[in-house]
Amino acid sequence: MSPLCRPAGYLPSRRPCTVDDGTARPYGSRVYRLRAAAAAAAALLLTLTACGNDGSGPGGDGRDSIEIGALSIVDTAPVHLARSLGFFAKQGIDAKITTVQGGAYSSSGVVSGQFDFGFSNTTTLLTAREQGLPLKAVANGVASTGQTGRGKDYSAVLVPEGSAIKSAKDLPGHKIAVNQLKNIGDTTIRAAVRRAGGDPEKLEFTEIPLPDMPAALAAGRVDAIWTVEPFQTQAIDQGAHEVCWPFAEATDDLTVAMYFTSEKLLREKPDLVKRFTAAINQALAHARTHPEAVRAELGKYTKIPPAVIRRIVLPKWPTEINRPSVQAIADFARKDGVLARPADVGALLP
Repeated sequence: MSPLCRPAGYLPSRRPCTVDDGTARPYGSRVYRLRAAAAAAAALLLTLTACGNDGSGPGGDGRDSIEIGALSIVDTAPVHLARSLGFFAKQGIDAKITTVQGGAYSSSGVVSGQFDFGFSNTTTLLTAREQGLPLKAVANGVASTGQTGRGKDYSAVLVPEGSAIKSAKDLPGHKIAVNQLKNIGDTTIRAAVRRAGGDPEKLEFTEIPLPDMPAALAAGRVDAIWTVEPFQTQAIDQGAHEVCWPFAEATDDLTVAMYFTSEKLLREKPDLVKRFTAAINQALAHARTHPEAVRAELGKYTKIPPAVIRRIVLPKWPTEINRPSVQAIADFARKDGVLARPADVGALLP
């Protein structure tokens, strides 16, 4: 997911921020979308290059010190596990994880050299490549469970009790909240509606911050919300129920997000990138087989209430990127006008 945050006195050039509940809060204005971030990154890149910043270097103990830009959300549990369980240290890496407001900020930070690696959803990365940002995926990030049904996937469309909406086919003609327009949420919803035989052209989307969605649904300001954990469980606790699972219904085993770096770092420090990928892959495998370790880690880097952490639906964390699913997202984004031209998926993926 790629929500944006707008703290008091926010200026686009300032460093990323965190918010009190440990999650990133979206901000509606498209001024703070990827195009603005890309423009800022281009200017910052020139400045950092002139100052000789190469992004990473050896720490005091001989390790390579790196900085990773990632959202403090359920999806990023493996990168935190990689640090806390010593997987990065095993690879000779001293990793700092900096909370960002959304994937666009992670992308621009990697291009500028502020971050060595980042985490972002597939749609944001495809859009970044189209905008000319020289980014390259290096590891899988998170995936849908691929299952539909109550409590089966970590992202769903939810409606209030008594709603006439029963499935994806019923969504056209209703107002649906997403955290960001023209991103992976509405793209996968449109795909799910097409697959169910509905008309995606009749869908009406509105932007609402993820943490505010359960209240907006309960108050009747929208007919449905598309959300992810932990907000999915919180909405269910307030009486909502799932009717559609877009990640699972859009395409099989969707690669939702990936870890990435710049082409510059990949070219200049291929061994560092290789070791980073090895540490992430070890963490992904651990997260997949140790769900309780994931839940324990969530209690350290987010402020999700413990009672919610115990009940949320966890995503899948495969070590392999599902290339056909990335191509499917690229095709959906092109069909919906999110991308202006067919994406070169091969240029993004390892």
